[in-house]
Amino acid sequence: MAKNDDKRFITPKSENPSQWYTDVILQAELADYSPVRGCQVYRPYGFAIWEKLKKLLNDRIIATGHENTYYPMFIPKSLLDREAEHVEGFAPEVAWVTKGGGKDLDEPLAIRPTSEVIIGVMWAKWLQSYRDLPYLHNQWANVVRWEKATRPFLRTLEFLWQEGHTAHAYEQEAREETARMLEQYSQFACEDLSLHVLNGIKSDSEKFAGAVETWGIEAMMPDGKALQSGTSHFLGQNFAKAYDVKFLAEDNTEQFAWTTSWGVSHRIMGGMLMVHGDDKGLILPPKVAPIHIAIVPITRGDNTDEVVAACQKLAAGLRRESYNGEAISVKVDDRDGFRPGYKFAHWELRGVPFRMEVGPRDIEENVAILVDRISGEKRKVDVNYETGSIGGVSIAKELDEFQAQLYERSRSEVESRIIEVASYDEFKDVISSGRGFVLAPWDGKASTEARVKEETSATTRVMAPQKPDNGVKCLFSGDVAQYMAYFASSY
Repeated sequence: MAKNDDKRFITPKSENPSQWYTDVILQAELADYSPVRGCQVYRPYGFAIWEKLKKLLNDRIIATGHENTYYPMFIPKSLLDREAEHVEGFAPEVAWVTKGGGKDLDEPLAIRPTSEVIIGVMWAKWLQSYRDLPYLHNQWANVVRWEKATRPFLRTLEFLWQEGHTAHAYEQEAREETARMLEQYSQFACEDLSLHVLNGIKSDSEKFAGAVETWGIEAMMPDGKALQSGTSHFLGQNFAKAYDVKFLAEDNTEQFAWTTSWGVSHRIMGGMLMVHGDDKGLILPPKVAPIHIAIVPITRGDNTDEVVAACQKLAAGLRRESYNGEAISVKVDDRDGFRPGYKFAHWELRGVPFRMEVGPRDIEENVAILVDRISGEKRKVDVNYETGSIGGVSIAKELDEFQAQLYERSRSEVESRIIEVASYDEFKDVISSGRGFVLAPWDGKASTEARVKEETSATTRVMAPQKPDNGVKCLFSGDVAQYMAYFASSY
């Protein structure tokens, strides 16, 4: 357990993943605590990661035919009260504004915990005919939920997210939309964040307040806790009826719309950071890394200008190559007063996928040292310092392989932590030791699920696609099992 040159110290991930996570978030300068409990300030490097992540997901959303929009964050209490189940589900988490301009408001305003209410009101105003449908809307926004326990990115009072909302003329179309967006989330997690997830339907107790069905993607954290990383809700006609969202159908009858909503917050960013990092700090998937390569000049006082100039030429050459539709991002670390070892640790902490080291002898030999952040392996690559070009190596291909390696590592880890047990005692042992997901037959009863949660802290995360064999008994009640479910403690 070594300290860095500037005396910073990161708790080893293997000893305490939770403290490691906090140390890395703060020391890598991703975020810091605000004066308001449970709120965080994004620092530039952390916000750059969020913006890369946001663009990748937004591109997927737009490609599926949705349009971005924006709705206000304040919701009158009378509107929120019209959807009783929704209010009951969110009531403990709602923040209220009761004064404005120094005066008591005539009606309290909720700061949105989600936007179904205000969207339903506006759609009721706009929607006339089946010809207007479907509405396929998405917004990037902040929401507030008054959480008791908070942690940067994973659970905060105010958080950034996207929330999609759609309205359809037909039930089947809305159900297909729910499934389509869950699949988009799963692909986003796997392909863009290198994060392996389980997906499936939620139990009734875990579904979104007011929904008919909720589907979700679940990631597994190093401490054995599950992280709900995205949800897609089939709302049926519940919100449409509460807010009078109806239209004239093809047969000239007036009908209520079928609606969906779906969302991913910056929680998935926290999950990505926690899963991929190691004792040195972050490891960022190249698709969301603000910097792909950090070049560190190895200099002495009499050759600094020459070496830095060579590094700048190399950086310019690297930027001519593209990765994932954008120029490769390169940073030359020419800061004075810092030793090379400190700079190496600095970029390792920030999770930059590759580092290049360039010294006077390297320039003479027309080579550079390329260092992989996952393995730490060093290898020489040929460099033409006049043109900045690299011979025999495609950095874009290296980044693709890096991204794939991170995903394979995540997939292997999750699959190794799906455990089937033969008894409730064994179930308790797996959950208490933080070993991962438990796949178990469940009778589907809310009372059984509540008892398991009270006794073990574990909840159903999603239902497995396979059904229990005929006659298989629930692990907890002994009644006939209706589902095979993934259980875990969760954030």
